Amino acid sequence: MENQYFYSTEVEWTKEREGDLCSPVLPCLHVDAPPEFKGHEGSWTPEHLFVGAVNSCFMTTFLAIAENSKLDFVSFKAAADGKLEKLNGGFMITEIVLHPTLTITRARDAERASRILEKAEKHCLISNSIKAEIKLQPEITVKDLVA
Repeated sequence: MENQYFYSTEVEWTKEREGDLCSPVLPCLHVDAPPEFKGHEGSWTPEHLFVGAVNSCFMTTFLAIAENSKLDFVSFKAAADGKLEKLNGGFMITEIVLHPTLTITRARDAERASRILEKAEKHCLISNSIKAEIKLQPEITVKDLVA
């Protein structure tokens, strides 16, 4: 079938609640449970990777839409905060808040930039594949490139 893509990973337990997450085409990441679940500080956790997947998908979706829309911008970055809650006897990430900071070159593009950010959130394939509510709290600034 057309338009099917596959992404493979493998995880190998190393000790305690730690392991190495690898892909045939990417470097390995050391992963662990979060400290609140008997893991250690300083390691990537499934929770970090989950929130990071949404955040990085949002970024790449924004970049594609901005390019297609010919939006001039100077910089883009986004923080993301995931909320983990115990519901119905189990844990679940219920909410991810995206905090993109976008610097554009012309004030007249601010409304269009806001719409492009909203469109990116709406069309991110990872966001569309999960149950968690995604909230967008953008900050758009203008940097005049004429000195």
